[in-house]
Amino acid sequence: MARTRNTALAARLAEAGWSQAQAAAAFVRVAVECGARELQGISRSHIAMWIQGTRPSGQAPHILCETLSRKLGRRLSLVELGLEDEPTGGTDGGSDWSVDPLTMLAELGSDDLDMHRRKLLATAAYSAAGLTLPASSWWAEAPTAARNRPPVTSRQVTSTDIDDVRDLTAFFSARDQQRGGASGRSALAGHLRDEALPLLGSRFATEQMRRDAYSAVAEMTYLAGWMAFDASQHRAAQRWLILAARIAAEAGDGPLGGHILRALAHQAVDLEHPRRALALAEASMSRDRYGQAGAREKALLAIVYARALAASGDRAGTLAAISRAERDLSRADHDDAPNRVGFFQEASLAHETACALRDLGQLPDAESHFERSVATRRRQLYARTHSVTLGYLGAVQVQQGHLDEACATWSQALNAMSGVHSGRARDVIVRMRSDLSPVRRRGGRHVAELDGRAQDMLRAIG
Repeated sequence: MARTRNTALAARLAEAGWSQAQAAAAFVRVAVECGARELQGISRSHIAMWIQGTRPSGQAPHILCETLSRKLGRRLSLVELGLEDEPTGGTDGGSDWSVDPLTMLAELGSDDLDMHRRKLLATAAYSAAGLTLPASSWWAEAPTAARNRPPVTSRQVTSTDIDDVRDLTAFFSARDQQRGGASGRSALAGHLRDEALPLLGSRFATEQMRRDAYSAVAEMTYLAGWMAFDASQHRAAQRWLILAARIAAEAGDGPLGGHILRALAHQAVDLEHPRRALALAEASMSRDRYGQAGAREKALLAIVYARALAASGDRAGTLAAISRAERDLSRADHDDAPNRVGFFQEASLAHETACALRDLGQLPDAESHFERSVATRRRQLYARTHSVTLGYLGAVQVQQGHLDEACATWSQALNAMSGVHSGRARDVIVRMRSDLSPVRRRGGRHVAELDGRAQDMLRAIG
């Protein structure tokens, strides 16, 4: 069968102003940077074959995509380069699950460190189709695929290397809880690209050492995704989280995989994709994820499952999942939970429960749980979430016609946002001003003053 010339790739090379030899040289530089040293023999003849319609395999399409994206100053997809067929539904997210994790980690780390490319990625569209999960056989085979990946360096990973990744993850996680996800993301991306990525391409004395290293890198990658989510960089967050889920699968770490799928479900709920959110949340509740997790992590997975059920309109299922989360958390007093779920305590459960009840239209019950969350949270440690909870509480109060109470609550929210850099906090302020808009002129001086403070805070958050 005759090959069809790849006119899309030819057009992008022409736009870049590259000859085939120049394109090959740039490709090799990126391949070496991404740890794909087996591709450093690519020459102009390979570029010529790809233009004539022979599709590159393995990591080569993604390296080529990264190479041209850098040159043209915008993020290209494999579909745009004629290197992948248009997926069903016309979206570009499905390939995120199939990209080699070393390549993707290098690419995303570079994106977050390059201001121009970071801004481009910030405007990229969130892909609902990209949330379609791989088949169960993919998850089962992932640890073997990683074990068989040839190392790219002679370095042997030590337990100290792994502890360093874990300690840095704990540091940035605490910073995120206090300051918001828009603060410190570049520093974390730098650590991922320069410190964590090399571990995945190194040698391991034992299989358990490999799994521990992959788990540590997966958790740091997850945190980068969560911080991007909090900064409202939703496509970037989605790509980081999918990558984290893949690395966790290669570690054979079911509870961590469930934790990451829960984050993807949370994002899908917030972005109003209830069907996708429910599929992700259900996957997080599987026997090898929820079933193997500690009690505190089980409670977190269960309450996000409740939120996905609420977004889907399943009242009975939501209430049952809330009860399950409450039972799980009640058993967590002596639970040796991983650091990633140390934040999930009574205040967090009350916040998520309130969100689920709000989405079911049970506003008085939602208000009660938001108030409980505000009353029980350690505010200094969790300033970002505290400010968001207050914002949600004010919104529920004004929906019930309690304007004075809402204004008092929103004033507290603005106080709590001092020093916080968070897209979710910003969204709270935007929603606050929208809710105040109908009453701004007749609400009196206190409403006008609150609105003015909100406007100033928006400028401060940026």
